[in-house]
Amino acid sequence: MQIGKFKITPLELGHFRLDGGAMFGVIPRKLWQKHHPADENNTIDMVMRCMLIEVGNRKILVDTGFGEGRPEKFKKIYNYNYEINPVHEALKVSGLTTDDITDVIITHLHFDHNGGSTKNKAATPEPTFANARYYLQKKQVEHARTRFERDKASYFPEDFEPLIEAGVATIVDGEWELMDGIDCIICNGHTPAQQLPRVRDKGQTLIYAADLIPLASQFPLPWIMSYDLEPVETLEEKRRILTKAAEEEWIFFFEHDPSHITGRVVKSEKGFALEM
Repeated sequence: MQIGKFKITPLELGHFRLDGGAMFGVIPRKLWQKHHPADENNTIDMVMRCMLIEVGNRKILVDTGFGEGRPEKFKKIYNYNYEINPVHEALKVSGLTTDDITDVIITHLHFDHNGGSTKNKAATPEPTFANARYYLQKKQVEHARTRFERDKASYFPEDFEPLIEAGVATIVDGEWELMDGIDCIICNGHTPAQQLPRVRDKGQTLIYAADLIPLASQFPLPWIMSYDLEPVETLEEKRRILTKAAEEEWIFFFEHDPSHITGRVVKSEKGFALEM
């Protein structure tokens, strides 16, 4: 896909499963299972889909998936069966290696978004992308370090602390611009300072929806995850962003939807929905 001068490539870094009820909060299973059939354990299929942006000599990666070196118990819980970081194979499709990546934008530090940022976790964790700058939000790093009981299971220090210790992390604070045409929008409902990269050029806009709208079925405002720390704030963030996106015909890039990579939002009397 091209957004003006920017080449956009989706990188699928493996499937996993999460509880369907947790993914849809107060929405009854009778409604969400029409889009995402659950198994006998009430879990649904999810994908980790990162985004590669190529422009000039820059190779920019957005999020890094689960990564490698996860304990067997962890992999069993999430039905994740990968021994080697899938990012290596995913990059080969574009003729690249991890050494070619120049920038890594991490939307937030939950393990399914940032786990692939480091390697050798069981021994001496170090950055996966040796020549890259990693961009982390200040308030997200601070929150991850609090070990807050509500979501501490989503954070693994070995996924992000080695980046800071190695001096390859740039800590940004609030909305910012990587270059002309690429900036990041801040949302706080899911977790403090989640940053959503936005690519704009030649009248087109693409936004990496991360965990604001992880699945294409979650365009309706009340369809919000139980994982969100501030669900009411998430609802208002969705209202604000989706209203603008519908007016300007933004393209949404879905990180976790196994069936939809991208899509546009439309607004009707019933609210927001995926354009069909």
